[in-house]
Amino acid sequence: MDIVKLPGQRAGGKVWLVGAGPGDVELLTLKAYRILKSADVVLYDALVSDDIMALVPQDAEKIAVGKRAGKHSAAQDEINQLLVTKGFTRKNVVRLKGGDPFIFGRGGEELQSLVEAGLEFEVVPGITAASGTSAYAGIPLTHRDYAQGVSFITGHCQLETRPMDWNAYANPNNTLVIYMGILNAGLIKTGLMDAGRGADTPVAIVSKATTADQRRFIGTLGELDALASNPELKMPALMIIGEVVELADTLHWFNPNADSELMEMGVELEDRL
Repeated sequence: MDIVKLPGQRAGGKVWLVGAGPGDVELLTLKAYRILKSADVVLYDALVSDDIMALVPQDAEKIAVGKRAGKHSAAQDEINQLLVTKGFTRKNVVRLKGGDPFIFGRGGEELQSLVEAGLEFEVVPGITAASGTSAYAGIPLTHRDYAQGVSFITGHCQLETRPMDWNAYANPNNTLVIYMGILNAGLIKTGLMDAGRGADTPVAIVSKATTADQRRFIGTLGELDALASNPELKMPALMIIGEVVELADTLHWFNPNADSELMEMGVELEDRL
């Protein structure tokens, strides 16, 4: 789809590509907070938490363009065109994405559309789901005794028709973090085990990480599909595969109930900065 510019109109606005982080409103960066408070229009993803959306000015236009597996959502071409249109007609346009916009967020594709249209833009990084989830789940992604590297991959692609090179991700000295992989858990399990990863490799699926609804489902690679089909597992969810998961119980610190109680006490974000 070709981007349609507005004939005879100058691009007077600016588009901010903002990472909202993994969910906890307190993990939003100061810059992201400042940009949100001055937004005229916000195009936001389904993964952006209600607490963060509450920071958007009441008179700002809010447009939901989120993507969720198995649910209807705006096509990427439509989002690109909408960003361009709003960039020409509004002053401060915020494209708000869960996590970090440059890590499986299609941020690069959206910026290419803005470049093509001649619009000014800026990127505000966010804490990506992998680091936020691992920290709140008590699972260090790297550790000198367990894992000397970490890989981020997406499990959302058509793995049956476009097979992944699982040999590249089966290193036992490497932690594997899989975004959007729940629906393909069985294929991921088979692919890694066929590539030599042991069925007893520790795995964790963390649901609604960094929020009051966070849940951890911990087991082994041989149980991955069973963990992913647990009826109590709610989206979004992230998979962490590797020996570092053995530390989950020892290093676990996050108490969702305590965090929820703190929010109920009426402590506002401005008072914490």
